[in-house]
Amino acid sequence: MCLAVPAKIVERNDWMATVDVSGVTRQVSLMLLPEAVAGDYVLVHAGFAIQSIDEEEALRTLELFKELEQYAPER
Repeated sequence: MCLAVPAKIVERNDWMATVDVSGVTRQVSLMLLPEAVAGDYVLVHAGFAIQSIDEEEALRTLELFKELEQYAPER
């Protein structure tokens, strides 16, 4: 099973971008999405931005992820 996570591009530097996912930042490749710019929401899978998505869809998905956390077993 594959899972792509919505992220907001906060900075772009050539073919790499810094993205924010619920306050956590990561570096991802933009090789598959060269038109992406800072401020865009993208789906990230395996370190690559693979698709642009609109802000409403990204925020709705991130909210669902937060909801799922309540069902996670305690560690």
